[in-house]
Amino acid sequence: MSKTPAVPKDYLDKLRNIGIIAHIDAGKTTLTERILFYTKRIHRMGEVHEGTATMDFMPEEQERGITIASACTSCQWAGHTINIIDTPGHVDFTIEVERSLRVLDGAVGVFCAVGGVEPQSETVWRQSERYHVPKLAFVNKMDRLGADFAAVLQAMEDRLGARPLPVQIPVGAGQEFSGVIDLLTMERIAFEPESMGEVWERRPCDEAEQELAAPWRERLFDVLSEDDEAVMEAYLADGDASVDDMRAAIRKACVSRRVVPVFAGSALKNIGVQPVMDGVCHYLPGPNEVPAQEGVDPGSRSKVAVGRLRKDPLAALCFKVSMETGRKLALMRVYSGVIEAGQTVYNVTQDQDERVARLFKLHAGRKEKADRALAGEIVAAAGMKFARTGDTLATRANPVILEQIGAYKPVINIALEPRTQAEAERLDEVLEKFLLEDPTLTLERDPETDQRILSGMGELHLEVILERLRREYNVEPRAGKPQVVYQETVGAKATGEGVFDRELGDVPHFGAVTLQVAPLARDKGREVAFEVDVSAWPQTWLDAVQAGVEDGLGSGVLKGYPVHDVRVSVTGLERRDASSPVGYQMAAAAALKDALAKAGPVLLEPIMWLEVSVPEEFVGDVIGLLGAKGAKVENMFDRSGQKMVQALAALRRMFGFSTDLRSATQGRAGMMMKFSRFDVLD
Repeated sequence: MSKTPAVPKDYLDKLRNIGIIAHIDAGKTTLTERILFYTKRIHRMGEVHEGTATMDFMPEEQERGITIASACTSCQWAGHTINIIDTPGHVDFTIEVERSLRVLDGAVGVFCAVGGVEPQSETVWRQSERYHVPKLAFVNKMDRLGADFAAVLQAMEDRLGARPLPVQIPVGAGQEFSGVIDLLTMERIAFEPESMGEVWERRPCDEAEQELAAPWRERLFDVLSEDDEAVMEAYLADGDASVDDMRAAIRKACVSRRVVPVFAGSALKNIGVQPVMDGVCHYLPGPNEVPAQEGVDPGSRSKVAVGRLRKDPLAALCFKVSMETGRKLALMRVYSGVIEAGQTVYNVTQDQDERVARLFKLHAGRKEKADRALAGEIVAAAGMKFARTGDTLATRANPVILEQIGAYKPVINIALEPRTQAEAERLDEVLEKFLLEDPTLTLERDPETDQRILSGMGELHLEVILERLRREYNVEPRAGKPQVVYQETVGAKATGEGVFDRELGDVPHFGAVTLQVAPLARDKGREVAFEVDVSAWPQTWLDAVQAGVEDGLGSGVLKGYPVHDVRVSVTGLERRDASSPVGYQMAAAAALKDALAKAGPVLLEPIMWLEVSVPEEFVGDVIGLLGAKGAKVENMFDRSGQKMVQALAALRRMFGFSTDLRSATQGRAGMMMKFSRFDVLD
């Protein structure tokens, strides 16, 4: 029987959990492919444009050349174990980025040297800031025409509020791009094309290269001197500092998120990838260097500090669930303690015991068996029946609930109709699996037509689901045209009354409720408050009133859409001998309908943020096209020789817009569209 190898005491110091994040087509997956090749994890580089990238292992990803599902892998570099999650760049799959960032200790932001900071770059960057994730930046595609390293740094400052700190600079740009200069060692790094960049060498900078690097190195010292006393003293004494001191200062500032170390290169041309890997080891934190997780005791609801060592009680977060050949696979980050294969753990969120039948380390679409997972590691577990995205696993002796992953509102839906009864059963079974995997999908049954209404984050999101139904499960239901998801709200304050006084099954029931509705600011959700003396009423009646109000908010008075951004205040209740929970629930629902009808009900629709990049000669056509779609142009500026047009538009008017845009600009315009808010477009 093989013995599990001992774990080094400093394994947390040598462990990195990182994500690759960026706008679509910035080169995330290409960068990851090079990292796996140079760390000997794979023996042949795949390419996104050829559909052979290791991390894009789903057929839908290979055909479209985009990442749809975040993929995990692990590799070794410079004595470190690096767990990598390659995330999607398309806005429709933003939940994949969100749940990956929730469990990472660091990230590499990839920016196109031509496009710079693009809209989805901003979205994922702000997501990472919400989870306090330290980051490096890699300015990719320096070999492309129009590449501008300095412009990308300026855009990072202006649009992300980041403080970029170049630790390397490119030598040349576009066709002249030939390598990078390390500002810490003042060495030129050259990559051998014949070996696909696997062979690379450092040599001291010549006079011209020193002259090129001098102002950048000065900038490096200015920033580090502000942040680190040792560097400042050394610099003031002899105008220089040791590489070790500079590295330590950069690491400290990066881990605390005061600076973002910046690298340059071209992943496709195999230039500059290995220095990024060195940067991950040098500057990004291990699991023991990031702030400790804070959880909640499920009993007392008080805050609980979570340890970071294997000797601490178990705490793990399930950040993704996937279904493989009918079996559930739960991806989890172990924050403290140890999980072993065959162990029974406590799913605190679901209040269920779970048996971890098997554990796996992941490499894209492949799994490698593991005996155990220690604090700081990311693994997949098979055999857990109840696990869902966001669940916390612990022990019954030390239960804790970790912060869950943010929720997203679907903005578009399609109606599905199975062709036969047998297909209906199969369709329901498969959709249940998809709902388990993807928290941004919702499914409802239309009570009148009995159609299945599937809602998601965008046209591409639902398109991929239909494709997976066909390809993976051989299910091809009839699908209606995509429809926009709406919400309702109120425009003013209003009071409503509801009385229920009936016999149900020879039992009299009574309830009388008075309440007031008032509008809230956009995206504030719903509030229900009691402005009566709650001590004077049985809790079961109050709960029934609350349930009646919440049920009523699920279907507004205009077109039956859910009601949001509203405060409901229960101002009066009436008591009789026949008073009952049923009576109060029905009366509360009636009072709410009465109030909503009087409060100037308003229909809210998904408003989308658009950014169109277009050559100047087509700006007029784009503005005209946006005007025809009822869009409001918010801003227009120059970037990298292109005009950038930013606008807000109602989603219902944007179907087919990308096709119209290509036609109007001879295919020379690019577009990014993302959900902004539910609102009324003036």
